[in-house]
Amino acid sequence: MRISPLIDQLIDALQILPGVGAKSAQRMAFNLLQHNRAGAKNLGRLLEESMQKVGRCNACRTFCEESRCGLCSDERRDASVLCIVESPADVIAIENTAGYRGHYFVLHGRLSPIDGIGPEDLGIPLLLERAQNLNVKELILATNPTVEGEITAHYISEAMAGREVLITRIAHGVPIGGELEYIDGGTIAHAFNGRISVG
Repeated sequence: MRISPLIDQLIDALQILPGVGAKSAQRMAFNLLQHNRAGAKNLGRLLEESMQKVGRCNACRTFCEESRCGLCSDERRDASVLCIVESPADVIAIENTAGYRGHYFVLHGRLSPIDGIGPEDLGIPLLLERAQNLNVKELILATNPTVEGEITAHYISEAMAGREVLITRIAHGVPIGGELEYIDGGTIAHAFNGRISVG
């Protein structure tokens, strides 16, 4: 049922968010209109400002407001280690572990010939240039364990072949606290293939 032209447009606009369908968008729209108009105005202002001011770091390509992000500007980080990720959200996830002190390169996607996404679309030529300029000793492939993520990791490792760089892949498999009987076969197979020596 259509409500009013403006409310219908608001509901349609909210559906561009991932995981938000028509019902969720309708609840959000009504909640903002009924209970939080000041918050909605602030959200609108911040969305507008973010679209104008947030770009990509010239070095790692994550989102930031300056030409270089805070991580790339931090001289305490190890420039000889470069971690390749698919999205800025992956950078945040890794940083939240507080265990990685190297640099990043954000692809903003993964190779997908079917969708017309090739190496240039992901900035892979820039990645190769950056790896050389930083004199990288280790390249960590942290793409997701999907078919496209694996293809992307393989493509990058092939492109880096012949260089004096250690190329590693993050481990995938059984999560801490997970029980084997509840884990899918593909994950278990991946865990077995990536097993390491403990003795």
